[in-house]
Amino acid sequence: MVQDSTTHSPQKGLVMAVIHRHHHISAEGVTTSESTETSTGLDRSIAALRLAFGFTFLWAFLDKTFALGWHTGYDDQGVLDRFGDAAWINGGSPTEGFLTFGVPEGNWFKDVFTNMAGHAWVDWLFMIGLLGIGVTLLLGVGMRIGTAAGALMYTFMYAASFRLENNPFVDDHLIGIIAMAVLFFAGAGVTWGLGRWWRGTRMVEKYPILT
Repeated sequence: MVQDSTTHSPQKGLVMAVIHRHHHISAEGVTTSESTETSTGLDRSIAALRLAFGFTFLWAFLDKTFALGWHTGYDDQGVLDRFGDAAWINGGSPTEGFLTFGVPEGNWFKDVFTNMAGHAWVDWLFMIGLLGIGVTLLLGVGMRIGTAAGALMYTFMYAASFRLENNPFVDDHLIGIIAMAVLFFAGAGVTWGLGRWWRGTRMVEKYPILT
């Protein structure tokens, strides 16, 4: 009697099971590797975004404090007076120029912003915000408070910039708000930052809002 060639012997079944198991492990290994690579790339991209925004805030603080000439320090004739009268440390106002001349005509809140120009409390809040947000983002600590403060500052600047010249709704301030939200929810302080150490401190464990 001829044996049906389609009948599976125990040996053949064992071989097929081993092959299937090997294929499953290989496929799983590729999937895990790809997932790890994607996760690492995403973490590093978000960390780079955090550092870029952190340097932007900190540099704005330094430029306005010392009139370094990257925006602050030019007189009406366009002549640079580095470390001169425009510097905050020499009595210059870091907010007066923008709030007085930078708010467009037709802005719904123009009078509000114009009336805030040059007041010491406005200057101090603005400069403390720049410094605090910049340091927070660069170090990767206190990200919840830092990104929330950054989003709030961008919101005020976005409101002061309306109506926009180059786009009906989107400008760099609105993009900044979105970026702060991404950093807020992404836990961006761990990669290339001190976030992991910061989260393990007793103070942060007691007050998670400081994460």
